[in-house]
Amino acid sequence: MAADDEVELKMAKKSKHKMKRKRDTDEERKAKKKHKKEKKKLKKESMDDSDGESSVTVAKKAKKAAKKAKKEKARKQKELDEKIVSSSAIEFYPDDLKTLQLAKNQEEEKQKAEAAAAAAAAAEKKERLAANRVNNINNITLLLFYQYVEPCWDDDQFQVALKFVTDQGNKYGLTGRMRVAKEGLNCTLTGSHDGVRNWCAALRTFDGGRSKIDQVTGEKITEFAKTEFKLTDDLPPKQRFPKLHAFEVVEIVNYGLAGSRAPEIAKYGGTHLEPEDYNKKMCEKDTVIIDVRNHYEANIGRFNPPEGGAKMIDPMMRKSTEFPIWLDKPETKEMLRGKQVLMYCTGGVRCERASALLKQKIETEDDTKSLGIKGVYQLQGGIDKYFKEFPEGGLWKGKNYVFDKRFSHAPPKVEAVDRTKKVLGDDEVAKVEKLVDGIPACAADEILGACEGCSKPWDMYRGKRRCPTCGVPSLICRECFENDKAGIRKLGRDVRCDLCVAEDVRNKQQLREREEREMKEYEKNIKQKLGEKYEPYMQRKHAITRKPKPNPERITRLFLKNMCAKQMDEEKLLEFLHPAKVTHIQWLTDRNSGAFYGSAFIEVKTAEDAGSVLAVNGTTVLGRRITVKYQKPDEKSVWPVPGTEVSSS
Repeated sequence: MAADDEVELKMAKKSKHKMKRKRDTDEERKAKKKHKKEKKKLKKESMDDSDGESSVTVAKKAKKAAKKAKKEKARKQKELDEKIVSSSAIEFYPDDLKTLQLAKNQEEEKQKAEAAAAAAAAAEKKERLAANRVNNINNITLLLFYQYVEPCWDDDQFQVALKFVTDQGNKYGLTGRMRVAKEGLNCTLTGSHDGVRNWCAALRTFDGGRSKIDQVTGEKITEFAKTEFKLTDDLPPKQRFPKLHAFEVVEIVNYGLAGSRAPEIAKYGGTHLEPEDYNKKMCEKDTVIIDVRNHYEANIGRFNPPEGGAKMIDPMMRKSTEFPIWLDKPETKEMLRGKQVLMYCTGGVRCERASALLKQKIETEDDTKSLGIKGVYQLQGGIDKYFKEFPEGGLWKGKNYVFDKRFSHAPPKVEAVDRTKKVLGDDEVAKVEKLVDGIPACAADEILGACEGCSKPWDMYRGKRRCPTCGVPSLICRECFENDKAGIRKLGRDVRCDLCVAEDVRNKQQLREREEREMKEYEKNIKQKLGEKYEPYMQRKHAITRKPKPNPERITRLFLKNMCAKQMDEEKLLEFLHPAKVTHIQWLTDRNSGAFYGSAFIEVKTAEDAGSVLAVNGTTVLGRRITVKYQKPDEKSVWPVPGTEVSSS
């Protein structure tokens, strides 16, 4: 009986469990049915009365739009990636030479590290040196870039930009030179592979201190979104700059075209041609190519168009400020008549203002318009980018002069041939087909320049010697340098640059008088064209972007001393102190001879002008370091002194 009761109890429990499962299933089915009805009801209610679109349709469209936006973002990122043009300094070396070069770099770094470790006493100093060693081994990258900004930054925006590029440079361990002006940046920097690229990425996000939003896309507009950064990787550690210097300047290239003189690049700039298209243009007839660099740069390397193609023009300049004067000469205009004009320089920055100046003249000056110039073009990225596209040299001959620790270099394949010959011998070159492909057998040995001391072929600017007449770098061979140092054959003042020899310029005064005469005539023409907008030309070493010094007492009288007594005059002083408005100058003279001895009192229009003048204290002008200080007028004296008014006030 007990067993039957147990079986019956188990069956009752099983039946109860089945009933519960059935009840749960029925409830789930009812819940699903109810949910389905509610979803259908919501779908009906979500129909838009105006266009009849359901929420599902709207959701699909939103998803599609998001997908499109993502695709567009990827496209823009691809465009930005294409703006970075990089190459390797040892890309075309044979494997044996590449291994040898890298081993040499490592050995140099190892020796430096050992010397530093031995000298380091404190643990903190050792850690800092170790960090530097990590950054320096075999991955030095050189960065060249420039960017004009239009409209120019104001004073506050300029200070924001200066602080940003300096802080980011220090953050990522960069070294080199940055020319920072209200009109933009022009930089030559070195650092680690990642450090340089991170700095570039940071600069892409910088809005220039004046944030803007694109009305179409709603995205933030940045000043450097489309900047082209030119990188050279795998340079040896010795080519790294020692420090980071940010120079405050008026122009990122000193043409003397600041302020109202500056032609708008967005409005007048020349047509940019990529290296391949520029290469084709050089082969066309009725074309001229203007080398916008200085003559001493063109002296060791330049483009060599084929016969029947473009004609080369070297303006024979010692500095960029000579270009506007050269472009204004009648003989220059005749060379451009009926031609299409190509321009090139090292990295592209000098062509920006140069091409804009020519196009502005074509559109605004009748005599230039009548020349019938067929177009103005410039090489995008300059010679640097051309070498990356044509590593065997293309239509280039000789070396490219550069303003970094390479000093000069040939196209990368030619460099590889030359380096292989010097280190491994001629036989090794013949074994490596990729080195000699497309390169003439004598290309690595082709030298365009000549030593100024002995006239033998030479193309390396070394040492600190400069032409004693004009001051440009001297092209002197190693043997002449050693003979001069040993006293065997001294390099006297008669050893001048080839340009001074060609122009028969024998002393500084002769050159200075000619430059002043040409500048005076040019300034006269500019003043007539600009009228009230005319601003005096400011020399590069004086024309710093300066922030006025505090002037709590609102003093408008200043004392200046240690000026060049032989050369300083009213015109030069006003030019130097611009944009401060000077109203009176009292030149201080010797009581006996009456000769000016280098000091003066000046009166300026406002207290702010006085602060601006004080900011140039310690600046070198005409070879003298000037001292400036506030000087309250003596209550017993008459100030300003009658008859001391400046002629332009």
